[in-house]
Amino acid sequence: MTRQDSDWPQQIYQLLGRLQLRQVAHVPDAGHKRLIELCVADPEKRVVTLTSEEEGVGLLTGAWLGGEKGVLLMQSSGIGNCINALAMVESCRLPLLMLVAMRGEWGEFNPWQMPMGLAVEPVLTAIHAVVLRADATADVAPTVEAAVGLAFDGQRAVAVLLSQRLIGSKSFAK
Repeated sequence: MTRQDSDWPQQIYQLLGRLQLRQVAHVPDAGHKRLIELCVADPEKRVVTLTSEEEGVGLLTGAWLGGEKGVLLMQSSGIGNCINALAMVESCRLPLLMLVAMRGEWGEFNPWQMPMGLAVEPVLTAIHAVVLRADATADVAPTVEAAVGLAFDGQRAVAVLLSQRLIGSKSFAK
């Protein structure tokens, strides 16, 4: 795996704690592996492993209605799996913070990742989600912090796209 820098998961983890986001919903993903490990090790976080990203939309909606803030961690292909559930977030003006580990861009080796990777931003924009992007480690903390404010203060869906240049490109070769 080639990556720009590896301290961005720690930055996000610290922000989640400081901003009191206690619910963490995710589908297992190599791009979010370190962040997931940090959250699992934290007794103040409730980490739920999902079978589909769509489940995370419902889980985090319930968390919000119950007085908790959370985040949905997913790979870019997961946007396609939860698009119908995202319509509820828009229609009901619910906050939803998504951190999306991008695939299908810089250094991608898997042609199956290309279509959804290219469609993520236009699809999210079409359903009126705010889309922000972090391409370098220095962008991560301020971008995620801005996204938290936009999501929870503005009660809307906000996605931070963590670029493949940031998280690293994958390869089947060792």
